[in-house]
Amino acid sequence: MNTDGSVVRDGWYVDDIGIIIYQIIPVEMLSFSAKATSDNVLLSWATASEMNNQMFEVQRANGNNSENNLDWKTIGYVEGKGTTTERSDYSFNDGSPIIGISYYRLKQIDFDGAFRILNAEMVDFNPVKEFTLEQNYPNPFNPSTTINYSIPTAAKVSLKVYNLLGSEVAVLVDEFKEPGNYSVEFSTEKLRNNVGSGVYIYTLKAGAFTQTRKMVVLK
Repeated sequence: MNTDGSVVRDGWYVDDIGIIIYQIIPVEMLSFSAKATSDNVLLSWATASEMNNQMFEVQRANGNNSENNLDWKTIGYVEGKGTTTERSDYSFNDGSPIIGISYYRLKQIDFDGAFRILNAEMVDFNPVKEFTLEQNYPNPFNPSTTINYSIPTAAKVSLKVYNLLGSEVAVLVDEFKEPGNYSVEFSTEKLRNNVGSGVYIYTLKAGAFTQTRKMVVLK
């Protein structure tokens, strides 16, 4: 019995006698890693040599399921080097990772359709640790500026702009948001009412969190 995970079993039977051919996948893997950064997950791997290597299929599974019942989905492809006796380095950036636990693995496929699935790597992606409302940039501004905010848990989010008298000037966000980092543009040109020069305040409310900052409009 051959238990090598790097082979594909094929063959035929003659008079109930099985003739089995094990087709070797000619790619020598050196490493595979998955690391969470501030806003994405970076996969890196290397091969010592390759023969007939068409591609790597990148797969991801949500860690909310049990490890024995992971639902693997393809999220991208990386072209292989074909045939080479030199070391090859690869990378893949998951720009929309799953919040929390997820698993990544590679499916290496050669030009004949033979393949090998590599062992999975676990990643705990939690980029947002706390509620934050950043200072708008640029500030002062005319006619537009950008406001960034972050929420670590799903919540109903409200982001509004007021003048110093407390009157509402603009509603930038008023909806339910998933955890993550967000960016919103505030433009005085888009408002029907006239916004003059001066100091304004903007307030973020997300769940029980509330924070206010000041901005300056120049005309």
